[in-house]
Amino acid sequence: MHKLSLSEVVQVTGADCNSDAEIFFDSVTTDSRKVTAGALFVGLKGENFNGESFACDAFNKGAIAVLVSRNAKRLPNSIVLKVDDTLDAYRKIAGAWRNRFDIPIVAVTGSNGKTTTKDLTAAALSGLGHVQKTSGNFNNEVGVPMTLLELDDKHNAAVVEIGMRGLGQIESLAQVVRPTIGIVTNVSEAHIEILGTLDNIAKAKAELVEAIPAGGTVILNADNQYTAAMKNFAGTGVNVVTYGLDGDADITAHDVLIGSVSTEFTLVYRGEKHDFEIPMLGRHNVSNALAAVAAGLTLGLDIDEIQRGVSSLTTTKMRFEVIRRDGLTIVNDAYNASPASMRVAIKTAAEVYSGRLIAVLGDMLELGDIAESVHREIGAELVENKFDTLITLGELGKFIAAGARDAGLKNVYTFDTHEDAAKKILEIVRDGDTILFKASHVMHMDKIIELI
Repeated sequence: MHKLSLSEVVQVTGADCNSDAEIFFDSVTTDSRKVTAGALFVGLKGENFNGESFACDAFNKGAIAVLVSRNAKRLPNSIVLKVDDTLDAYRKIAGAWRNRFDIPIVAVTGSNGKTTTKDLTAAALSGLGHVQKTSGNFNNEVGVPMTLLELDDKHNAAVVEIGMRGLGQIESLAQVVRPTIGIVTNVSEAHIEILGTLDNIAKAKAELVEAIPAGGTVILNADNQYTAAMKNFAGTGVNVVTYGLDGDADITAHDVLIGSVSTEFTLVYRGEKHDFEIPMLGRHNVSNALAAVAAGLTLGLDIDEIQRGVSSLTTTKMRFEVIRRDGLTIVNDAYNASPASMRVAIKTAAEVYSGRLIAVLGDMLELGDIAESVHREIGAELVENKFDTLITLGELGKFIAAGARDAGLKNVYTFDTHEDAAKKILEIVRDGDTILFKASHVMHMDKIIELI
């Protein structure tokens, strides 16, 4: 496949350029540390950073051109493209590159389970050949274009995770991704501080459904009332496939059996039953797996092919990652947290592990006026699921502690530093304990795991 040319970049971005040379780029990057020979460096600007200040560094590392805003300073003596908005230009470059590929592209969004569903879907589609997928949790206005720009001739499909921090963002990113299949996992309180109500969150997530063109497919979680209702947003000629554990759906799971390292269930599709297993724990991951199965079936794979793919799953770190060491079971589910995912993690740990249960929990962010009440509810949830001990980190974590004490939990400790929390854990743990770590990503709970 031909590389992106300077003239094409100028055309799609409307940039002013000081050269009309016939140049082709080997890569496009926004990170000056990752610049290689032949790259186009795009200088992005944010609240706390200015990538344009690294333009000269990028040129010295081998970039053959840099793209910056019109008022940028300290520019290298090289090919320079100037635009009004470098982020918008970056999206347009990624969109131009994506348009070269006539392959299925699955977009995944939802309040919870996006990253796990993305990983499961990429694994399920591996029977098609090489599948490009979002790395880690790079699902924002920078990460989505980066994922698309990594597409190349070897890829037979792609799975792109799309996050959301406001109305219109999914719509904007979907215009770049141009997905042929859209998956919406659920709608919950995550980001309620930004959008105010669950109805508004649902409206934002439904932007993905509206973006699927005729001939495409929308895959919806029938167990969530908000996602189930999104079938009404599907356009003419768009196929709608539903999945669920609890009610009527096109693809369902029954007889869920959670083991120590995997979860087994009976998958029912078009009246036929299939034994299915995922190398993950929890009913919530069965739901995520059903979305992945739906994508595989939509693209012509059979259940056995999908099962083989899922069996080779490579998951994103800190997503209910189980570490067994020195007689302890450490469950690292600390990549992020919302009230819904916190409840699921607590319930799953209680269902799966015997012995003493210890929760190490921290702040959940972006909850606005409901922050105190839902943190207190999480504390009560620990008592309902028979946790023995709670250790919290952060100011909002203290409300989890208060809720747990009010519900009758006696062993409750609150800390303001990772070091103090780790010290207490080392004081109290004993062989056979299971320790669950979970909080919003900015709490960096993995630091506590490293310390212990």
